[in-house]
Amino acid sequence: WIGLLFRSWSLCFSQAAEGTMVRNIQKVLCVAEKNDAARGIADILSNSRMRRREGFSRFNKIYECQYHMLGQNVAVVMTSVSGHLLAQDFKIPFRKWHSCNPLVLFDAEIETFCPENYMDIKRTLEREVQQCQALVIWTDCDREGENIGFEIINVCKAVKPSLQVFRARFSEITPGAIRTACENLTQPNQNISDAVDVRQELDLRIGAAFTRFQTLRFQKLFPNVLAEQLISYGSCQFPTLGFVVERFKAIQAFVPELFYKIKVTHDHEEGTVDFSWKRNRLFNHTACLVLYQMCMEDPVATVVEIGSRPRSKWRPLPLDTVELEKLASRKLKINAKETMKIAEKLYTQGYISYPRTETNIFPKDLNLPNLVQLQTQDPHWGAFAQRILDQGGPTPRSGTKSDQAHPPIHPTKYAGNLQGNDQRLYEFIVRHFLACCSQDAKGQETTVEIDIANERFVAHGLMILARNYLDVYPYEKWSDKVIPVYERGSRFQPTTVEMTDGETSPPQLLTEADLISLMEKHGIGTDATHAEHIETIKSRMYVGLTPEQRFLPGELGMGLVEGYDAMGYEMSKPDLRAELEADLKLICEGRKEKSVVLREQIQKYKRVFIEAVAKAKKLDEALSQYFGEVTHVAQEEEIYPAMPDPVRKCPQCNSDMVLKTKKNGGHGGGICHVWIPARSKAVPSVCPIITQLWVNMRVNNLTF
Repeated sequence: WIGLLFRSWSLCFSQAAEGTMVRNIQKVLCVAEKNDAARGIADILSNSRMRRREGFSRFNKIYECQYHMLGQNVAVVMTSVSGHLLAQDFKIPFRKWHSCNPLVLFDAEIETFCPENYMDIKRTLEREVQQCQALVIWTDCDREGENIGFEIINVCKAVKPSLQVFRARFSEITPGAIRTACENLTQPNQNISDAVDVRQELDLRIGAAFTRFQTLRFQKLFPNVLAEQLISYGSCQFPTLGFVVERFKAIQAFVPELFYKIKVTHDHEEGTVDFSWKRNRLFNHTACLVLYQMCMEDPVATVVEIGSRPRSKWRPLPLDTVELEKLASRKLKINAKETMKIAEKLYTQGYISYPRTETNIFPKDLNLPNLVQLQTQDPHWGAFAQRILDQGGPTPRSGTKSDQAHPPIHPTKYAGNLQGNDQRLYEFIVRHFLACCSQDAKGQETTVEIDIANERFVAHGLMILARNYLDVYPYEKWSDKVIPVYERGSRFQPTTVEMTDGETSPPQLLTEADLISLMEKHGIGTDATHAEHIETIKSRMYVGLTPEQRFLPGELGMGLVEGYDAMGYEMSKPDLRAELEADLKLICEGRKEKSVVLREQIQKYKRVFIEAVAKAKKLDEALSQYFGEVTHVAQEEEIYPAMPDPVRKCPQCNSDMVLKTKKNGGHGGGICHVWIPARSKAVPSVCPIITQLWVNMRVNNLTF
């Protein structure tokens, strides 16, 4: 019903867009998330007749054309940003690492600003919007894209408050999708943008507080090893590290057990049949030996059961982002970060649909036969695509997930000129799409069960009848396994009857695909951020990779996880972050207020931080196991600034007022940061409390 409501609202809005409120629009500013997307969209709107000119940024061009939009013919000015236009950081007094105790950062004032390297993009928007009556946001249709859209809106509305704002929603840069988006413009979603604001602020506060705490502390306590090391913390980064450490420790703690089994073989003209013991294995040597000796007293096999049944190997489900990352890592040996970089490029070039999606169900209105038809010209898989069309058309499997925003990842046009990993990933996406639009592989499985001295053994044979999707999908194997024809009740002499032993094996270190699966299962990050968090723990040297591309925790990663675990805080476990991700989803759905989530989460992490600082010696002890003795530090204040006692609440900002001394003299208090010169002779007129404080200090001859 939510989808129906949204479609009804969109229809009303589209009808309204043709009404009085948009009749006076002659010029429309359109802004995409990247220059490639802007160029692709403008090329479609102009039928490849757009005019290009320069903006202030040499990386973000301006494209102009005429188009029928908002119920009228308008001049379109299309340009782009380069991802996020604005950034968040603490106000200047809190940015320096030694400016304050890290605890202050949970409440310190934050400002939003345009970084210097993006000022030219901002200037282009401010100049171009002055001549426009409407703004259409063409950023990616996901959380980050919605937030970037509101950054663009805020910059443009600061110049032109009367500006009318619309949102284009699309999942691929193809003529049909772009024109449909133009005909169905909606409003940007403030709730989705708010969720990103919350996540950004919490990541800044939590990350900065814990990172400064850890880095300043360990650089002082382990100067020979960590003097130059940034020891970062992130509420997604640490659980990701925790999964790696947990698996490594499980391997360390693993105690192998001996087991015993009986194995039977039977040679025939076409090869050897292996019969598996129905008990599988026993951990008691004596028990297995007794059963083996009973079999050897009369080692003749009697066929007691013969079965035959159809067997299918299922074609793959439509492709979502997490599966793309995992399969590219496993099958193509391309890591998640590189996979998403290539996928974004293929998307902006119009070759594939939007690659950040949680959906594995094709919508009913997607023209699948058309998409299959596009691939019939390829010399490698074109014949298979034609076969799908000749045999009744695409019949894809359906999954169970839909984000109600984007379809599964699929090819949107044929590409015959790609190179390197771009070509390999595009080919994988095409083959996966054709495979899921095809039919399951079909086979016939034969089962033969034999009896030797009342012990049962089973062999399986397989005859493949129709390979179907496997003909286009070389990433999976399914082979014939031939066994001879046996008759029920017949007896034969096995070639071998052996008692063998073995050892249970420890779990393996995690691959990138394993790690992404765990992150998805426990709600750590999103499909858009998994690769980023994995790259962070690698770049911080918390983990390394074995030659087999499996994750191995480093000494610093081990020490940090063990230290926090020893405190009793499972900082490396996913629960804290998973709660936040659930709250962010509620904000997106309009079921929880942005301010409430911020307040609750800041207080939660602040409590953890205070207690972590109080138990910091647990961290010291954990790291000393790897980096040697702790260097003696006389006072905690030698590591990071002390927390001065508050004088009282500031009447302007309601934060605690504390007395601080600047390096060049002077005092101040509160987040308002009013500084009183050291040798001031006049009474400062800032607020009554600070004025009274100044008077008290002068009267009592206190030294500034």
